[in-house]
Amino acid sequence: EKFINGVAKDIADPEKDYPAFKRLRLQRIANAAPADRDEIRKRADLRIGALGSGSDYTAFLDHLGIASLNLGYGGEDGGGIYHSIYDDFYWYTHFADTDFRYGRALAETIGTVVMRLANADLLPYDFTNFTDTVQKYVDELDKLWKSKSDEIKERNKEIEEGVFSAIADPKKTLVPPKVEDVPPFLNFAPLRNGLEKLQRSTEHYEKAAQKLALDKKPLAAANRSLAQVERALTLPDGLPGRPWFKHQIYAPGMYTGYGVKTIPGVREAIDQKNWKQADEQLLRAGKVLENEAAAIEAVATELEK
Repeated sequence: EKFINGVAKDIADPEKDYPAFKRLRLQRIANAAPADRDEIRKRADLRIGALGSGSDYTAFLDHLGIASLNLGYGGEDGGGIYHSIYDDFYWYTHFADTDFRYGRALAETIGTVVMRLANADLLPYDFTNFTDTVQKYVDELDKLWKSKSDEIKERNKEIEEGVFSAIADPKKTLVPPKVEDVPPFLNFAPLRNGLEKLQRSTEHYEKAAQKLALDKKPLAAANRSLAQVERALTLPDGLPGRPWFKHQIYAPGMYTGYGVKTIPGVREAIDQKNWKQADEQLLRAGKVLENEAAAIEAVATELEK
């Protein structure tokens, strides 16, 4: 996240006299919910969106666990021609990027990314933002579970009070909802324990990387290990009912098409009120966070040799 934010700060937006990073930040402030604007203004880096599916990165990230980026410019039109007979050169040059400003900007952006990755002594991975983002996902899951629980309790109470019978129109055939079991306690400790280990290993890695800047040494082994770190977030048997999707933090939703679900095993189990599966997936998600922490710790130790 820090890496791509750094690139965005150095690429000029083709239509404005300032960096693409600044324009994107201002756009997000304009479109954000009031509760989110303060973070957008104060956080050093803009959050990058979670990847679901729908492009070439699907196989790399979701199946193989290879860290991936999806880069593009957009937001000023609604599209609508994608995969249609109008998606051709004439349309592009007359109605889209007519003077190729954004085509050039995208080429410059991708070129900068490739060159910086290729020329980096140490691959520019930074796990601080990742840890912060996963913390956000975990908090969302906790809130989702509590919301589902409160929703079921309230509906059960309304059924007991006769609310649905009272408001039913006798001229229409309506089936009132049935009483549901109140969700059991979900133990988020495995996830939070994994997060704690991830935080410690990230801090260790940051210190080792900072010290490295003053102590040049061969980094081939460390770079090979860094390139493998994302794979620690996968499990061989994949997600429930979807063994091909092995990444445990990012995947397209079972019923959302390309749309992403973060920590999908847990999130979808809660959505579907499958509490037994949710408990199982909490353990598995916690395990991959511990695996990730161990992989980062190993790189930090390698850098200190």
